[in-house]
Amino acid sequence: MASAKTSNIKLKDDGSNLPFAFRHYSPDQLKEALRKMYLIRRFEEGAEESYTRGLIHGTMHLSIGQEASAVGISMPLAEQDMITSTHRGHGHCIAKGADVSRMFAEFFGKETGYCKGRGGSMHIADVSKGNLGANGIVGGGIPIAVGAALSAKKQKNGKVVIAYFGDGANNEGAFHEALNMASVWKLPVVFVCENNGYGMSTSTARSTAVANVADRAVAYNMPGVIVDGNNLSDVAEASHNAVERARRGEGPTLIECKTYRHRGHSKSDRNRYRTKEEIEDWVSNRDPIHLFEDQLKEFGFLDDRQITDLRDSVEKEIADAIEFAKDSPSPDLSNLTRDVYTD
Repeated sequence: MASAKTSNIKLKDDGSNLPFAFRHYSPDQLKEALRKMYLIRRFEEGAEESYTRGLIHGTMHLSIGQEASAVGISMPLAEQDMITSTHRGHGHCIAKGADVSRMFAEFFGKETGYCKGRGGSMHIADVSKGNLGANGIVGGGIPIAVGAALSAKKQKNGKVVIAYFGDGANNEGAFHEALNMASVWKLPVVFVCENNGYGMSTSTARSTAVANVADRAVAYNMPGVIVDGNNLSDVAEASHNAVERARRGEGPTLIECKTYRHRGHSKSDRNRYRTKEEIEDWVSNRDPIHLFEDQLKEFGFLDDRQITDLRDSVEKEIADAIEFAKDSPSPDLSNLTRDVYTD
């Protein structure tokens, strides 16, 4: 990786006391990480606005407040590495390089969408970028990731697979079966639990016997790592260590990112199970984008003008993507059964 040192960076001593990401990644890579965090936030806000205006139908699950988890986990990945995602997967897709124009087109049900308008919010995939797809089934992507990791090991192609899932999925049988199999066969897979504190409307304190999801790693003979999921550098460090371990053939890791979703579980959620004070505390004091901005400015990587310019460029990209989706053709009824298969 390129050195983080540039002429305008305010380092103390040799910079070794900086957080991991600021030592390990170049200024351009850190700037790109912030850009992706902006892009995820504005994509989801744009989707929410479009839903309110009646341009999008159905429901969606927003990850606003969880951007550092998606971007930090993706930082050590190569383009050929793979991910499986969840029903709350927009951030994972964007962090892995998805085109927001095609994502909006998918939301709008247009032919130019990733699934030609057939999949919607919960089924975006882009195999060319290593994104094996989001999944509307809780925990559904975990065994898929293990299968992909088994394939990668058999082919000896050096690929690593990330399996994203939420805290609710850690109580599914597929979670336990997949972790056991991955450990027995030392597969190159990293299990990433984005623990936002609630499985739909039930808190993890009420639904999960262990204090931390990562505590369950010991049962499957793999490292269990707990990180502040709103601190991009901490997430990137945990991901780097897990990915490198997987590439060395040492097997899987379970990472638990402690984070929080600012919005409800879905668009139909009225948030009656959370207090206004709890939500406001996370929004005001623990927003991952604001925390990363502050670090970038503190260590001299970006200034206020550069941050404003970056935000403005993302605003234009999102606006252009929404217009692309609006102007794209709708599916023709004559193609209703296209891409539908049966034995």
